[in-house]
Amino acid sequence: MEVTLAKTAGFCFGVRRAVEKVYEQADSGKGPVYTYGEIIHNEEVVRDLEKKGVRVLHTEDELSALTEGTVIIRSHGVPRRIYDLLESRGIPYVDATCPFVRKIHRIVEQNSREGRKIVIIGNDCHPEVEGIKGWCHTVPFVVDSPETAAGLSLDEGTPVCIVSQTTFNYNNFKDLVEILKKKRYDRIVLNTICSATEERQSEARQIAACVDAMIVIGGKHSSNTQKLFEICKKECENTYYIQTLVDLDLKPFQSFRHVGITAGASTPNKIIEEVQKYVRNEL
Repeated sequence: MEVTLAKTAGFCFGVRRAVEKVYEQADSGKGPVYTYGEIIHNEEVVRDLEKKGVRVLHTEDELSALTEGTVIIRSHGVPRRIYDLLESRGIPYVDATCPFVRKIHRIVEQNSREGRKIVIIGNDCHPEVEGIKGWCHTVPFVVDSPETAAGLSLDEGTPVCIVSQTTFNYNNFKDLVEILKKKRYDRIVLNTICSATEERQSEARQIAACVDAMIVIGGKHSSNTQKLFEICKKECENTYYIQTLVDLDLKPFQSFRHVGITAGASTPNKIIEEVQKYVRNEL
């Protein structure tokens, strides 16, 4: 059995930075620690932080009710109003927003202030996109498919700034931009997909094209892992999406000679190593 592990599998810079910040606060002994939303989309990491006493806050009401402790702003970022809320109530916080996401906040804030309509290519329900929308001074538009791109109806010549969720599928981004170009808007197009995401997707595509089976490891709510699965599935029909080793059924792998492994940006190295070792030793 030959096993190929993607070099880009595992924590990206932004995720590693965010997780380290939470552990630093949890180990500091300075009082209760909270994250506003799950710090990253990985259930194993969130559970381990809970064991250290880190509590996840899910709503603004929970945030407003705090009387002590420190809040960690999640890697996906939050709307500007959350910063305003924390500062108005004097709640200490640590900003663990991914720097690449923070850059998008600055872009949409400036361009919307100048009067441009903001078009975000991404998943409208994803927390990163929710955060980006919260920095716009004009009503933003979210596009996630050819249908929503074709259905965008603004006057010809409208000033538009187009950005992307950092974990969006790069090829899909290009396709949607092409549709929007036909609208004849006065447009600025900024590819804000994280470079690590592009590299990860490109490597996954290359590996999946030359193996008998592909294993994609990541949290079930991880957008970038879902994109990896979609990309690999197009290249390799025998593609499997798992969260941990517990989810892996090796029965279908008995007839495969070459297996590829990749993982989302929020997947800990420990889980990746466990899966890789198990596949190598058991097949």
